[in-house]
Amino acid sequence: MSLQCGIVGLPNVGKSTLFNAISNTKAEAANFPFCTIEPNIGLISLPDERLDDLASLVNPQKVIPTVVEFVDIAGLVKGASKGEGLGNKFLANIREVDAIIHVVRCFDDHNVAHVSGKIDPVFDKEIIDAELQLKDLEVIEKLMQKVEKVAKSGDIKAKKKFGNLQQLSTHLEKGHSLRTIQTTESIKEVIKEIKPLTAKPVIYVANVDEHSVQSGNQYVQSLSQSIAGEKAVLVTVCASLEAQIAELESEEQTLFLNEYGLSESGLNKLIKASYHILDLITYFTAGPKEVRAWTIKRGWKAPKAAGVIHSDFEKGFIRAEVIKLEDYKHYKTELACKEAGKMAIQGKDYQVEDGDILYFRFNV
Repeated sequence: MSLQCGIVGLPNVGKSTLFNAISNTKAEAANFPFCTIEPNIGLISLPDERLDDLASLVNPQKVIPTVVEFVDIAGLVKGASKGEGLGNKFLANIREVDAIIHVVRCFDDHNVAHVSGKIDPVFDKEIIDAELQLKDLEVIEKLMQKVEKVAKSGDIKAKKKFGNLQQLSTHLEKGHSLRTIQTTESIKEVIKEIKPLTAKPVIYVANVDEHSVQSGNQYVQSLSQSIAGEKAVLVTVCASLEAQIAELESEEQTLFLNEYGLSESGLNKLIKASYHILDLITYFTAGPKEVRAWTIKRGWKAPKAAGVIHSDFEKGFIRAEVIKLEDYKHYKTELACKEAGKMAIQGKDYQVEDGDILYFRFNV
């Protein structure tokens, strides 16, 4: 199960600088709009101390972390929903991602042009919100026309669906994104069908200067207030600092972060926020050949969790042998855990927990 996050924002807010830093790639970053045309993609290993701890005990041939895919999408401008700038390309790319990382400029710098001529993070945020809402409205209105014809014939399901579409349309017309709407099961079904852009979870990244990376500034405060009812996450990052961190070795990175009073990098904060907003967890498999991390949705039962390794594991699932990480760290080996009664045998109804070490038994 791969996690894909799309990095979006107005031109010149620091998207590509941030992408280059966190993915250690070299997407072109320049002081003019539409520097990014085709989306840049970077695969980043998820930093997880638990995986390192487990690997130190097992000493496998390979250690394979789970990965997050970051996609640097072209900057959006007002009118994108009608095709302005690179709007159509932008909207097609953003439709494919699991979560949106919306970079908002929260710093002053006269040497870096701003597309609207002034620094106003709330205004910038609202431009992108409006364009995505307009595109969702367009999709919903077209679908409403088709459904209405069937509903007028007396079809009960069509009438219900038309009413749900009306609710979505009204919510958007009021300037609200669909991730903020109160949902029923039938509305969830419609949202699942049409996959609206504004229903995607969002992480707002306040891109600040070096002096504001610890405590923020007035721009961050105004942005935070504007997203209060949105079910979104706000992360404060200094993209220019992240670019410097990316050039350092791991030990030097720790020293560098300490100088700025930071406990972790912006990359770590972004990945944690992504997992939180998508309600994801990690489980592990361990053996002499490899120790590996796997990403699943919280609440998944053992057979479905096994399916991310191979579909045959889910189809032929018999049981899961489960060891808790803390028990493995205490007893040092799988055999010692088993002898101490710390290996649980779980069936099809077992909900996998974050940090579980699993071995699946299945029929071929």
